[in-house]
Amino acid sequence: MLSWAQPGLIRVKVDATDAPRKLIHVQLNVPAAPGPVTLLYPQWIPGEHGPTGPIADMVNLKISSRGRPVPWKRDATNLFAFHVTQPPGGAALDVSFDFISPVGAGGFSAGSSMTTQLAVLSWNQYVMYPEGMRADQLRYQATLRLPRGWQYGTALPLQRESSDGIEFQPVSLTTLVDSPVSAGAHYKTIEFGVFDGIPHYMHIAADSDRAIEVRPEFIKQFQRLIAEAGALFGTRHYRGYHFLLTLSDHVASFGLEHHESSDDRLDERTLTDDGLRSYHAELLPHEYVHSWNGKYRRPAGLATKDYSQPMQGDLLWVYEGLTEYLGAVLALRSGMETPELFRDRLAVLAAHLEHESGRAWRPLSDTSISGQILYGARGDYAALRRGTDFYGEGQLVWLEVDTLIRRLSRGQKSLDDFCRVFFGPGPETQSGPSVNPYTLDDLIAALHSVQPNNWAAFFRRRVDMVRPRAAVQGLENAGWRVTYDDHRSDYWSAEEEHSKATDLTLSLGLVVKSEGAVDDVEIGGPAQKGGIAPGVKITSVNGRQFSAGALREAVQKSAASGELIELVAKDGEYASTYWIDYHGGEKYPHLDRQIGKNDLLRAIGQPRAETSAAP
Repeated sequence: MLSWAQPGLIRVKVDATDAPRKLIHVQLNVPAAPGPVTLLYPQWIPGEHGPTGPIADMVNLKISSRGRPVPWKRDATNLFAFHVTQPPGGAALDVSFDFISPVGAGGFSAGSSMTTQLAVLSWNQYVMYPEGMRADQLRYQATLRLPRGWQYGTALPLQRESSDGIEFQPVSLTTLVDSPVSAGAHYKTIEFGVFDGIPHYMHIAADSDRAIEVRPEFIKQFQRLIAEAGALFGTRHYRGYHFLLTLSDHVASFGLEHHESSDDRLDERTLTDDGLRSYHAELLPHEYVHSWNGKYRRPAGLATKDYSQPMQGDLLWVYEGLTEYLGAVLALRSGMETPELFRDRLAVLAAHLEHESGRAWRPLSDTSISGQILYGARGDYAALRRGTDFYGEGQLVWLEVDTLIRRLSRGQKSLDDFCRVFFGPGPETQSGPSVNPYTLDDLIAALHSVQPNNWAAFFRRRVDMVRPRAAVQGLENAGWRVTYDDHRSDYWSAEEEHSKATDLTLSLGLVVKSEGAVDDVEIGGPAQKGGIAPGVKITSVNGRQFSAGALREAVQKSAASGELIELVAKDGEYASTYWIDYHGGEKYPHLDRQIGKNDLLRAIGQPRAETSAAP
C-alpha cells in the first residue's frame, strides 16, 4: 500500500507540563496527499536491541484533516501501524495522543522516566511517522513545553526559546529519536570544556538539590575520560557531546547510548556516596564509547532503515562486548576506577561465567542473536538459561584480542591501534552524525591490517562454539589468573548490596534475596542437589531464623564440623526441610599475579592522553 506521497516537514509539539503526573500530551502535523496513509509508531528502539516501543502507553489517539475527524484503524498483525485515508483536498494530517509514563523503577527507556521533580523525554515515544521512507529522509521540527521553573539539557540543536516553550532546529527523524531531553527542578549543567574543537557537557537532573553537588575531582575525571577517548579513537564523530545524568531512586536505572549524548540513570546518592560512585564507575564510559562503537560504526544488522524493521543482533558481542571492554579501560585510564577495582570486576565476571551451566548448550553467538528475548528473561535458572553474556563474555574475548595483538606484535601494537583504524576518520556531514555499518568480515579485515592473525578462526572458537569454560585466556595472557578464597572483595559486597541478595553461587550454588527468597540455583550445585529450587523462601537455617549472616555462618560451620546444613523453606503453602551436603566453606574470586609473566593489565590501564580542554 502506498502510504506516503508528499514529503515535507513534520511538526511535533510535546507538552510535558503534566510530566509530574506521568502524562505527556503530543500533537503532530504530518504532510500527506489524499489517499491511503499508514502511520507507524516506533517499535524497534536503537540501543535497546529489541521491539521495546511502548505502544501500550500511547493512548487517546485522534486524527483529523482540515479540522474534521479522520477515522483510523490499527493493523491486525502489526499493532504499531495505523491506517487512515486522507480526504480529497487535504494536505496534512493532524495527529494527537497522550503518553503514559509508567510508575515504578523497572525497564529501560519505556520504563519509569518521570518523578514530580524530573523527567527524561525520549522522542521515539512521542512521534509517529509515515510508512515508505527511511528515518534519515524524514524531517521533523520539535517544540517542547516543560513545567514552570524546570531546566533542561539535550544534544538536539536549539532554534529559539520563548514563553511558548522550546523550539528545536529541523532534524531527521533519526537525529530526533537519537536526542533525548532531560529536565527537572533540581538541575545543573557542567561545561567540561572544548576538546579537539568540540564542546562537552554534563546535564544532571535529580530528585533533590543535594544530589547534584559535584566535587572538583569528579569534573577532572570526566575531563580525563574525554581526553582518553580522543587518544583511543583518534577522532570524534559528533558536533558536541552531552552526558544526560539522572539521579533518582524512582526511575528505571540503566544507560542508553546516543551518538551525541547518553541517557544515564543512577541512584540518587551516586555523586555523594563514594561506594555508589565506584560501583557505577564504568556505566558512563561504556555509553560514551558507544558514540564510536554502536552509533558511528554499527553492525549492519542493527543499522535498520526505520523503527519497524526488525534488528539482527548477531554482532552484539562486538557492539556491546567491545564497548564493555573499552569502557572499563577508559574508566581505568581516566582514574574513575582504581586498578584494584578493575581487577576485582574481572575476577567476579570470570567466576560467574565459569559457573554457568548454560554454557553446555548455548554458544556466545546465540546469546547475541537472542538478545531481544534475553533482556526480559526472568532470574530463575539464569545460569542454565545463560543471559546477555555478549556483554561480560564479550569483554573477556576482547581482552584476549588485545593481549594477542600485544604478544604477536612484541608489544609494538595493541587494540588501541585497531580502534584508530576501525573507528577513525570517515565521512562527516554538517547536518549531523552519520552511521557507517560494518560486517564481521570488515572487522576481521581491520584487525588483520593491524596485526596479521587467523582472526576468523579465533572468533569461531570463542563465539560460535559451545565452550564449557569462560574466555579466561585473556586474563592469563595478561599475567593473571582467577583464584578463590573465603574473603569477599569490596566489589562482591557492593554487588550484593546493590542487588539486595546474598550470592553463594561459588559455594552452596544459590543466590538468596534479603528476605530469604531463592533467586537462582546452580544446576549440579549443592543446593540444587539437596532439592532447593528458585522461588522457595528459606525461613530457617540450622534451626535459626533466616538471615544472610546465619546462612554464611552455617556454611562456615559445615566446613569445620562436616555436618550437613539444614534449611527449612516454604514453597507456596507448604514448608519442607532440606539437607545440604557441602563442606567447602565460602568461596569468592580474586585475580592473582602469575610469576614470570608480564602484567599486561597494568600496561592496558596506562593513561594515553594529556588532559587539555579549551575553556
